[in-house]
Amino acid sequence: MRRIRAAAAGAVTISLLTAATACGGGSSSGGSNASPKTLTYWASNQGASIEIDKKVLAPELAKFQKQTGIKVKLEVVPWSDLLNRILTATTSGQGPDVLNIGNTWSASLQATGALLPWDAKNFAKIGGRDRFVDSALGSTGAEGKDPAAVPLYSMAYALYYNKQMFADAGIAGPPATWDELVADGKKLSKGGKWGLGAEGSNASENIHHAFVFAKQHGADFFTADGTADFTNDGVVSAVKQYVDLMAKDKIIAPGNAEYAQNQSVSDFAKGKNAMLLWQSAAANLKSQGMADDTYGIAPVPVQSGAPGTGTNVNSMVAGINLAVFKNTKNLDGAAKFVKFLTSDPEQKILNGAYTSIPPVKTAQTDTAFNSPSNAVLKDTLAKSAAALPQVADESQFETAVGTAVKGLFAEAAAGRAVTTASVKAALEKAQQQMPKK
Repeated sequence: MRRIRAAAAGAVTISLLTAATACGGGSSSGGSNASPKTLTYWASNQGASIEIDKKVLAPELAKFQKQTGIKVKLEVVPWSDLLNRILTATTSGQGPDVLNIGNTWSASLQATGALLPWDAKNFAKIGGRDRFVDSALGSTGAEGKDPAAVPLYSMAYALYYNKQMFADAGIAGPPATWDELVADGKKLSKGGKWGLGAEGSNASENIHHAFVFAKQHGADFFTADGTADFTNDGVVSAVKQYVDLMAKDKIIAPGNAEYAQNQSVSDFAKGKNAMLLWQSAAANLKSQGMADDTYGIAPVPVQSGAPGTGTNVNSMVAGINLAVFKNTKNLDGAAKFVKFLTSDPEQKILNGAYTSIPPVKTAQTDTAFNSPSNAVLKDTLAKSAAALPQVADESQFETAVGTAVKGLFAEAAAGRAVTTASVKAALEKAQQQMPKK
C-alpha cells in the first residue's frame, strides 16, 4: 500500500459493516450530477511531507478545474489517520467524494458496501479495465467481485544500499539472500552505524515484511476459506526471522523499535544505516538530500536462489488505489476525476513525482520509467510480488499482526530474548483479536 507511508494505521476497533447506506460524498453543498461544481478528495501522504504532497497535487487539481469547471477540495491525510478516517466515513456519511486507499485495504473496505463497485459500466467511463496492469488489479478487492477501487500508484519493495559504506566495508555488491544480508550487516554495524533500518512501531510496515517472510517459508496467514491461521509453523518462523534481524543478528539498531514516521529512511539518507527495505524510496531520499548515484537498488533478498513466485516471493504488491463513495451526490464528477488521475499524462506526472510505477499499461512503458531503479521495481511487480490477502478481515489482520510484531521488536530492543514460544504467543494473541467466523 502506501506510498511512502508515514505510520501504521491505528488500532481498528470499528466493525466493518456489511452495508453503509448513509454513506455520502462531501460534495453535497457544492455539486451534484446536474451541476458538478465541486469535489472533495482525500489524498494519502505519498511524499516526505504533507506540504510536498500539496505542492505536487495543487497544479494538477487546477488543471482539472480548468478542463472541467470542477473545483477539487484537497485534504492530504496522514497514514496514521487514514484507515480510521475512512472507516468512520463509511458509517457517518461525512466523507469525501473520491479518496486514496492503501491497496491492501481494498477487500476490507469493499465489505462495508460503502465504495462504488467498478463494474464494466463504470470502468468504461475511465477508458476500460484493460488499461490497467493485471498485478495492480489483483489488489482492488475480493476475487470474483467487481473491484472496489482502481489502481493509482504501483510500488514494490526493494533493497537500497549505500555504495560508499559497502565499499568501505569491502563488500562488492548487494546481498541476494538473507544469510548474505546478515553477514554484510554485521560488517557494516560498527562505529555507531548499522547494517539495516526498520520501522518497528509501524504496524503496516511490519505486516508487509512478515507477509514476505511467510511466503518465503511457504506459509500464509489465512486458510483457503479465509480463516485466520497466524500460528502455523511457517508464519512463526517467518516472524521470528524478521525480528531476529534486531534480536539475534543485531544489524538493526534497538532504537528502530520505536520508529514509525519514516525515520529509517532519514537514517539511510544521512548515512546512519547502510541498507533500507522500502517501497519506491527515490523521491523521499532525494527530498532529504541524498544523491541518486550514492546508493544502489537491488531486489529484496530471498532464502536461496533468485526472486520469483512461490517461496521466492520478495515483495507484496504495494500501491495506492483510488475509490469513490458510491452514494456521492456528484458521481459524474467523481468519475471524471478518476479518469483524469488515471489518464496517461497524469499517470506520468504523479508517478514521476513519487518515483512510483504507473499501473496504467501505456504510461508504464513510457521512457521516463525505464531507469535502472524502476527496472528493479517493475521486474519485481511482474515476477516476484504477491498481493496481501484480499479478504474482508484484511485491515484487522494488518493491525493485529503488525502490532504483535511491534511488541516483539520492543522486547528485542529491551534486550529480552525473542524465542519461538514468545513469537507464537504473540501471534496467538493477535489471532484472538480477529472476528469470529
